Amino acid sequence: MEFQEVVLSRRSIRSYKEGVKVTEAEMKEMIACAQQAPSWKNSQTGRYYVATSETAMAKIAAEALPEFNAANCRNASALIVTTFEKTRAGFTREGVAENELGDEWGAYDLGLQNALLVLKAREMGYDTLIMGIRDGAALRGILSIPDSQEVVAVIAVGKRVDDVAAPKRKPTEDVAKFF
Repeated sequence: MEFQEVVLSRRSIRSYKEGVKVTEAEMKEMIACAQQAPSWKNSQTGRYYVATSETAMAKIAAEALPEFNAANCRNASALIVTTFEKTRAGFTREGVAENELGDEWGAYDLGLQNALLVLKAREMGYDTLIMGIRDGAALRGILSIPDSQEVVAVIAVGKRVDDVAAPKRKPTEDVAKFF
């Protein structure tokens, strides 16, 4: 699949085919692609917690997702919780913020990684949903995520039941200024 086709065919999917399994090797391939994203001073602070067992996914859905997101990811093949190491991206090695954004650089870098992950998933024939409405404390407890990491998102991975129309995008002229 050409890159433009991957980008244009990727959607936030809220209805997954039942019985589709994603392998650990496929998940590792998606994460390895995500790791190629640029990061602040090559700090590479993104971390991934991958639930593929029905038991782990059910626990996350029941205890860490609101009802609507639990429903949105029903029948997904995997749930990936993405985090980043705090006070590293955007900071000196001594822990001093190098600009006004501080830890927001960690979130920025992880966003770049998550974008590559979901695009790689699409290239491999999988679909995704990035969920930011989740209970970070519950996820931390379920997956033993250390306090040194900021919980950012839960990404559902699976195969879509139906094609979903592309949402309308703003014209480029409305979002870009050239000088």
